[in-house]
Amino acid sequence: MKRIATLAALTVLTAAAHAAPETFTIDNSHTYPLFTYNHHGFSNQTHKFDKTSGTVTLDRAARTGAVDVTIDTRSVNTGYAVFDEHIQAEDFFDTARYPTITFKSSKMTFKGDQPTSVAGELTIKGVTRPVTLDITHFLCKPHPIMKVDACGANASTRIKRSDFNMGKYAPYVSDEVTLTLSIEAVKAPPAAQ
Repeated sequence: MKRIATLAALTVLTAAAHAAPETFTIDNSHTYPLFTYNHHGFSNQTHKFDKTSGTVTLDRAARTGAVDVTIDTRSVNTGYAVFDEHIQAEDFFDTARYPTITFKSSKMTFKGDQPTSVAGELTIKGVTRPVTLDITHFLCKPHPIMKVDACGANASTRIKRSDFNMGKYAPYVSDEVTLTLSIEAVKAPPAAQ
């Protein structure tokens, strides 16, 4: 009986050792923050940012996690250089004074072993608001080319531009904007964790 109890205790300790949080570093070449809005009722326009950094921390055994994302607002890409300059101006992103957008999560919700949402604080133009991103896709597995563990996800939320001092031309250009984050992240080496 004593031997069975010792074996059970060792099993629990071994499981706890493997349940430590893992940190994944965002792969900028496969991460795309997008924003979609309605343009004068004609169509929905979608644009992206080209530079994103940050980390994702997961403890799948404990079903907890955190996301820390920084987006370079100067990397906004509408496909049209003149419009890029227009929305980097003071009425919109004001990139001269606010060169980044940040999202720092405080809670990740799981259903079974899959995360379904991540809640935290979104900061745009120095204004911070609570938001929840709904996760529509999530997968962790060994990366077939990089040969390290990797995770990917798609998540989105809706915000109002006016909540972040960016409401010019509303309602002709919709105040409501859908933010989508298509993200891939690779496991950081042990020394970096």
